Amino acid sequence: MSTIHNDASALDAEALYQQLAQQVRAGLKDATEVALVGIHSGGAWLAERLAAELGLASRLGFIDVSFYRDDFSEKGLRPDVKPSQIPFAVEGATIVLIDDVLYTGRTTRAAINELFDYGRPARILLAALVDRGGRELPVAADFLAATVQLESQQSLHLQRADDGRFSLTVVHA
Repeated sequence: MSTIHNDASALDAEALYQQLAQQVRAGLKDATEVALVGIHSGGAWLAERLAAELGLASRLGFIDVSFYRDDFSEKGLRPDVKPSQIPFAVEGATIVLIDDVLYTGRTTRAAINELFDYGRPARILLAALVDRGGRELPVAADFLAATVQLESQQSLHLQRADDGRFSLTVVHA
């Protein structure tokens, strides 16, 4: 169950990560052929840490959805594009797609489209650290640590320190 926060600046990313990890662990106890796929970059950081905790390092992949976004022509190519890496069979797998901040749903849609280029999973579950609202597509997380309301000119950014600890920052455009 996610927690609703009124003050985004007070979010404790480490505590939220622990809450999310507990939900994923409980939600996958009976699942088979589980694999984790993190969306670059924040979702990839979360997925790396979660894979280590769950013993799924060999079933860990990463997706950069830059070329799959429906708004690619508007946003253009980010300078930090990374190649997607899916080193396991997607066909028939239970995929946990991991993102840091769920917003419009467009990144999730793009990630699902790219996953299907690798095969047809048995199931895709979405895990997100924070849902900031503002959905444009009918997308909801299966595992979610927190919900927060932000102004349209604000965004929420996950950072990872050198020691691996997470923090969240509200950025004003």
